[in-house]
Amino acid sequence: MPGVPPTRFVFLGPEGTFSEQALKTIPAAERGVLTSARSVPECLDALRSGDADAALVPLENSIGGQVGVTLDELANGEPLVITREVVLPVQFVLGAREPRPLEEIRSIAAHPQAGTQCREWLRTHTPGATVADVLSNATAAIGAAEGEFDAAVCARIGAERYRLHLLAEDIADNPDAMTRFALVSRPGPPPPPTGDDLTTLAVYIAHDRVGALLQVLTELSVRGINLTRIESRPTGERLGRYVFFLDCGGHVADLQMGEALQALRRICADVRFLGSYPRAAHSDAPTRPAAGLSDADFADAAAWLSRVRRGETS
Repeated sequence: MPGVPPTRFVFLGPEGTFSEQALKTIPAAERGVLTSARSVPECLDALRSGDADAALVPLENSIGGQVGVTLDELANGEPLVITREVVLPVQFVLGAREPRPLEEIRSIAAHPQAGTQCREWLRTHTPGATVADVLSNATAAIGAAEGEFDAAVCARIGAERYRLHLLAEDIADNPDAMTRFALVSRPGPPPPPTGDDLTTLAVYIAHDRVGALLQVLTELSVRGINLTRIESRPTGERLGRYVFFLDCGGHVADLQMGEALQALRRICADVRFLGSYPRAAHSDAPTRPAAGLSDADFADAAAWLSRVRRGETS
């Protein structure tokens, strides 16, 4: 039902992952029922089938880039929309079943992305260890807790969940790494505009038209809409066929965004609306629209055109 907050949440598991940590920053999730899923498709299948009201899935990482499987799932299947984003600092720890000197560690479990983000630290502080790839940060923590590995690179929440001793904290090579998560729901009215929002779209360009992508970008630019992210993913049809994911500053309720969406609908092979939602990091002073590009300017222009069509000259 529109306006009813979600109570059943599913997140990319197992328990003890950054996804669970990100979900717990959402107030409604603190009062809801949280269930983990083994994969992003499984998360979104639970949402589409009605077994969950909302799903929290990773969207992009400042080091590793886009999470392709999430974008693919949003572009295909029954429509879903993003209602909120969560941006979480990625802070890794090294945990072990019992305290031990770093030089004695011979095996470390790590998710491939975690291992990559901590490569230099591990090389310097645990030179005698072999890093084994596992399916998730929580799986790494479980492996260390069960004695399969000497230690694990994982999130603090995972180390705490599986009672690991912290051998080292903040071991990422880039201390400013961030991961962006999306809270996804079944289609419904978007959250009201806040003045600092994002709109996400999946755009299928007309491949038989020269400059088709440029046309898309122009429709946004001439209306003063800031493009904050553009990613491409293959459609699976054949080589050279891509769907473009756009994050645009603004809300579907804004007049200029509405005009832009109508224009994209006219010139593109297809457009999938993936949600308008508050930006996670609100700016203290949102950028004012350029002259002629505010909602009031668009409303005034529409009213003027209406008068002209009625034969009025003033």
